[in-house]
Amino acid sequence: MTAVDERGIAKFFEEFEPPEGIKAELLRGEIVMMATPDLVHNRIVADVVDQIPRKRWERLQVTDVDIIDETSEPIPDLVVVERGVAPDSGRLLPSQLVTMVVEVVSKTSVQRDYEIKRSIYAAGEVPAYLIVDPIMAQCVLLTRPVGKGENADYQRQQITKFGAPLPLEDLELELDTSEFGTYLNVRPHRYP
Repeated sequence: MTAVDERGIAKFFEEFEPPEGIKAELLRGEIVMMATPDLVHNRIVADVVDQIPRKRWERLQVTDVDIIDETSEPIPDLVVVERGVAPDSGRLLPSQLVTMVVEVVSKTSVQRDYEIKRSIYAAGEVPAYLIVDPIMAQCVLLTRPVGKGENADYQRQQITKFGAPLPLEDLELELDTSEFGTYLNVRPHRYP
């Protein structure tokens, strides 16, 4: 894809209105649409939000993250930003202001969450990327982003099974995963 094409798709995406009940993200020049998530998914996001202190952190849902040098505007399930750092308004939140993003794996987002978004968030230098996986009953915390573009990745990966506490050093807290639900009758996958 040429630079002109990338600017064109970014402009198109800016004005794109997905159908009601559909979330659309721009991931490396491709528009990806997703249906409304499962209740298990929504409850996990709510549980994580409840555990992050509001006085110190903004816990933003349905917020587009602007990834520098990428034709990507992912919409994480949760974006955590230090209070007072984010702009007062606007559609895009620059990735360099983000402390942590959270993605809850859905039945159809496994590869996107574990591969594509991992690389995108690392390229955007997001310090912590938490993948909460109700298929495998585990959390994967990725930290220390390095690299550029599709070669970007996280140097550190910590896997925590649901039920065990998960230290989130960047937020200076420990996440209780004991009430995270799982999907029923879903085949296990091979990630991370």
